[in-house]
Amino acid sequence: MKAFFRGMTGRVFLVLMLGILASAALTQYLAVNERQRTLQRYRDFFALERAEQIISTAVVVLPESRNQYLRVASMGAIKLEVLNDLSGISPEMSEFGATLANRLGKEYGLHSLLDRPGACERPTPAYTAFSVFGAGTGTWRGTCESLAVTMPDGQHLKLSILPPRQPAPTGTNEYAAFVPFLLSIAVLAYLVARMTMGPLNKLADAAQNLGNDINHAPITLSGATEIRTASAAFNAMQARIRQHIAQRTEMLAAITHDLQTPLTRMRLRLEKVKDPELQGKLLEDLSAMQQMVKEGLDLARSMDTTEVMQRVDLDALLDSVCADATDAGQEVDLKGRAAMDLMGRPLDIRRCLVNLIDNAVKYGQRAHVTVEREAGASRVRIRDEGPGIPASQLVQVFEPFYRLETSRNRSSGGTGLGLTIARNIAEQHGASLSLANHASGGLEATLVFPEFYAGK
Repeated sequence: MKAFFRGMTGRVFLVLMLGILASAALTQYLAVNERQRTLQRYRDFFALERAEQIISTAVVVLPESRNQYLRVASMGAIKLEVLNDLSGISPEMSEFGATLANRLGKEYGLHSLLDRPGACERPTPAYTAFSVFGAGTGTWRGTCESLAVTMPDGQHLKLSILPPRQPAPTGTNEYAAFVPFLLSIAVLAYLVARMTMGPLNKLADAAQNLGNDINHAPITLSGATEIRTASAAFNAMQARIRQHIAQRTEMLAAITHDLQTPLTRMRLRLEKVKDPELQGKLLEDLSAMQQMVKEGLDLARSMDTTEVMQRVDLDALLDSVCADATDAGQEVDLKGRAAMDLMGRPLDIRRCLVNLIDNAVKYGQRAHVTVEREAGASRVRIRDEGPGIPASQLVQVFEPFYRLETSRNRSSGGTGLGLTIARNIAEQHGASLSLANHASGGLEATLVFPEFYAGK
C-alpha cells in the first residue's frame, strides 16, 4: 500500500479522492443548511396556522370551559395559557406577532413579551451540517417567543411558540446511502487514475526497453491526442538514436579498417630497422596503437544492439568462455551452476565475460569464476588474486580510458576500455556490474543477470 501511494497512480488517486470528498462535504454542508432553513420556515408557517386556529377557537368556548380547553390545546409546541399580569411588554412587535395580528383582526390585541421561554435557549435536537448521519444538537433558530393576546372579551392570554420536540425524519438511512457513495467515488477515482497514468507507465516501459534494446519495437500510437503525439515523438527519438549509433559504429569501423593498412605497412617497414632496441620499442608502440584501435571499435560495438536477442544458456556460455581461456594458457576455474536461461546477445555477453576474465588474469594472475542461482536472477563472481584497488576508485575504473597509476606501464597497462565495454554490455541486457575488494584479497567483479521468462 505504501508503494502504491508513492507512485503517480496512487497520488492521483489520493488527490481525486480528497477532491471528491471535499466537494461532497461542501455539498452536504450547503444542503443541510438549506434543509434546516426550509424546516424552520415550514415550522414557522405551521406555528402561525396553529396559533391562529387555537386563538380563534378559544373565542367561541364558554368562559367557564376555557381553562379546560387551553389545557387540551396546549399539549404541543404551541401553548396558550391564561396571563394574569399584563406586564413586560416589548415596545416593538416581532415579525411573527405582526403577521398573526394581521390574520386575527383588530378585535384581538397582540403584544410581544420581553420574557422569552426558557426552551428557546436550551439545545434541541436538530439536523446540522456536522451531523450527517443523524440528529445533532443545536439552538433552534426559528420562531421562539412569547406573545400577550387580549381576547375580544377582555381576557389576557399568553401564547408561547416553542422549538419542536423532535427533528423531522429524513426518510432514508444515511449510513446505507453513504457507504455505496464512498465506494463508487473510490472506484471512479481509481479508474481515472489508471486511465491518466496508464499512458505514462507505457512511456516509462518503452524508455526502459529502449535502454535495454535500441531496436525494440516502437510504441503503438493509441489513446488521446496528447498521448499519441508524445508516443510519436518518442518513436522519432528512438529512430534518431538508432541512426546516430549506427552512423558512429560505421564511422569507427571505417576508421579502423582504413588504419589497418598503414599500420601493417609500418610494421613491415619496421622490420628493416637495423637497431634492435629501437625496433623493439617502435614495434611495441605500434602494437599498442593497434590494440587501442581494436578496443575503441569494441567500445562502439558495445553500444550497438543490432545483434538479435535470443535465449542463452548461461552455464553453457560460461563453460565455453572458461574453456577457451584455459586453452589460451590462462589460469581460470569455474564453480557452481546457474541452471537458468537469459535473454541476450551471445556475442556481446561473451565479450563482457572475456573482458572481466582477462582483467582478472592480467592484474591478479588467475581468475576464480563462481556462479549461483538467486530468486529470478543469476550471480556471476569473477575474483582475482591481485592486490585489489583503492575503494575510492571502484567506480572511476568504469570510465573510458581511465587506468590506475600502477597499471600505466607497457607490460601490463591496457587502454582503460575493458571495464567500460563490459558495463555497457551488462546494462544493454538489464544486468548490473559492480566491483569490490574481496575479504580474502583480490578484486571481485559481480555480474547479476535477470532470468528469462517466456512471454514476458
